Amino acid sequence: MTPFDFSLIFVLLLATQFSVRLYLAQRQLRHVMQHRDQVPIAFGERISIENHQRAADYTRAKVSATIFEMLVHSLWLIVLTLGGLLTQIQSWIASVWLVWMPDELPGPGLAFQVSLMMTVMVLGSLIDVGFSLWRQFVIDQRFGFNRMSLALWCSDQIKSLVISVLLGVPFLLFVLWMMEQSGARWWLWVWASWMLFQLGVMVLWPSWIAPLFNRFEPLQEGDVKTAVESLLARCGFSSQGLFVMDGSKRSSHGNAYFTGMGKAKRIVFFDTLLAQLSPREIEAVLAHELGHFKHRHLVKRLLLSAAFSFAALALLAWVMDQSWFYRGLGLIPLPGSQNAAALLLFSLVLSVFLFPLQPLMSWWSRQHEFEADAYAASQTDAADLESALIKLVKDNAATLTPDPLHSAVYDSHPPAPIRIARLQQLRLELGSTVPAAR
Repeated sequence: MTPFDFSLIFVLLLATQFSVRLYLAQRQLRHVMQHRDQVPIAFGERISIENHQRAADYTRAKVSATIFEMLVHSLWLIVLTLGGLLTQIQSWIASVWLVWMPDELPGPGLAFQVSLMMTVMVLGSLIDVGFSLWRQFVIDQRFGFNRMSLALWCSDQIKSLVISVLLGVPFLLFVLWMMEQSGARWWLWVWASWMLFQLGVMVLWPSWIAPLFNRFEPLQEGDVKTAVESLLARCGFSSQGLFVMDGSKRSSHGNAYFTGMGKAKRIVFFDTLLAQLSPREIEAVLAHELGHFKHRHLVKRLLLSAAFSFAALALLAWVMDQSWFYRGLGLIPLPGSQNAAALLLFSLVLSVFLFPLQPLMSWWSRQHEFEADAYAASQTDAADLESALIKLVKDNAATLTPDPLHSAVYDSHPPAPIRIARLQQLRLELGSTVPAAR
């Protein structure tokens, strides 16, 4: 393959991805707005027209922002690679490095390679920061979801940056060192290290990292705790504790989740969720989350991640020896910096080549949600999960009328009407068996 051939393939795939995503976004906008003035019949008595229209307007605002965001990201990727910006950044860092260390070549050093990668990552993150600000302080502010001050937002960004540097830079140095020292099979060692790194972060997150951003307090005695503990005993599930997170200081959106692994597992409720739902509804939502553990969805996703990482690193090990890979993306690495250049380019363009897998991954995730719903219906009353979903749909301004094709490609959760219809069917099938379990 020639550099021109690879450049052409890259541009065509990027243009195709952008065109498809734009088409899907326009379908979503059109479909949602066409149904803006009519609540679906199944929800006519539980969702007001005002709530339905607010959800439609919120969806329109988010999708419109997403269209502009994907345009900026696509242009940034083109300018960075074929536009020559990455080459200019490399030359600039090399010149700065020679001023600091004039007796050493810029290429061979690990510090130079990390500097190159971190500079590009920081520049890209600045784009993400701008869109994050817009979503938080314009869109969510307009619809009454934002409760975060600018000072808190800045504090979060600084903490995230510090954590990324403290964890990411040493690991990146380690990876580049292994690429130099481990021979042709370096990618196997990097893969094993990456999996251990991911597992380590999962273990550290609940006790050491998450508390830097939020306050976690034990769930107080009461009806909710009684219902939750009864459910956990019934399901044979143990955890390190039940906690309430002060999510209300950032947003009015509600959620509940599991975090950690092994003995470090925690169950966390947003304080906003506890304020929105009844004890029985909270029990049903937790039963859904327990369903993910019952069906080993987390383990399956970790295994898929491991398989994907294995294949991706094996592919990287091959393409980094192909000159067309660098030249086709507009970069000629400095002597000794080929590892960093390959790793950086590969991470930048991989999502373009993987976009066709998006519908499959979304479908797989939705199947997991259906399985978790079925487990919740077997352990609690499906009507409680149904009513909880309706409250969350209303409070989070989620649309009841998404475009089917857009949903099929992107949605990790089934649309609310489909989920609720399945829950109603499960309730009829299970009959009186659930109350006996409770």
